[in-house]
Amino acid sequence: MIWRYPEALALLVLVPLAEWWRCRRAARPALHFSDTKLLARLPSTWTVGASAALPWLRGIGVALLVVALAGPRRGLSDSAVRTDAVDIVLVMDVSPSMAAEDFSTRSQRLNRLDAAKRVVADFIRRRPNDRLGLVVFAAWPYTASPLTLDHAWLEQRVAELHVGMVGDGTAIGSALGSAVNRLRESTAKSKVVVLLTDGMNNAGALSPDDAAQAAAAMSVRVYTIGAGTRGMAPVPVRSPFGGVQYIQQPVEIDEALLQRMAAATGGRYFRATDLEGLEEIYRQIDALEKTEIEARQYTRFEERFAPWAAAGALALAIELALSLGRLGRLPA
Repeated sequence: MIWRYPEALALLVLVPLAEWWRCRRAARPALHFSDTKLLARLPSTWTVGASAALPWLRGIGVALLVVALAGPRRGLSDSAVRTDAVDIVLVMDVSPSMAAEDFSTRSQRLNRLDAAKRVVADFIRRRPNDRLGLVVFAAWPYTASPLTLDHAWLEQRVAELHVGMVGDGTAIGSALGSAVNRLRESTAKSKVVVLLTDGMNNAGALSPDDAAQAAAAMSVRVYTIGAGTRGMAPVPVRSPFGGVQYIQQPVEIDEALLQRMAAATGGRYFRATDLEGLEEIYRQIDALEKTEIEARQYTRFEERFAPWAAAGALALAIELALSLGRLGRLPA
């Protein structure tokens, strides 16, 4: 039990004092006798003893009303309030070149997109207080998730990504422009875009440099990541005889462009040539964008003054009814 107005409980000290003063005034004799020995011989009845309980009943009733006045309440649940966090849009390349299998764990080989999905999901779990969004791109950008605090749903959207889902091409500028547009109405202290690609801009109506300038104008910091080994990478293709075969294709990432985009917005460029490196990059970005979260706690309350008020009113009503009757007419 907690109290809305705990200072009101101080009035409980006055209840016995008030009753003592009332009883003292009521104890003044209404009739004077020269000798009270005759009255002492009169037989005592239950009403005499019961009348002595009236002050107690009155005091208890007033005390219960004082407790009700203090606002007793019971906490039902605690909730965290997001106060000062970061809004982040994750931008991921899903063009056909992301099928290159130059990432791996100890037991299996992964294509670039599957490696990125694994690392991004872990990044999402490390940012429970931030709003995160997801934009994917190839020939054109597609918003897979607006900014949200529903990270379980966002992880599901990441898990559903697949190579080639938005055409063939690499529209880096349009993708960044779409991500910045998602942050346009944001009032977060820090606004961030994390853009991962494995290629060169060859599609879209907006140039990457213009998109970076737009991001800088809106105080959006952009971290760019080039994903892919150096040199040649194995890419699975369908064999004309059935099944899958691998061909070696050159890895072409426009690092100069990605560095320029990041620098224009106060961000950084990273190069990931393996899974461990990609994991470390997202850990670094996570550390760079840490903020002081002053999460307030609030409690939903159930007010409990009514039972106390009802009990107090009942006690006073009983006392009043008895005092108006036979018990109240007894001489002091």
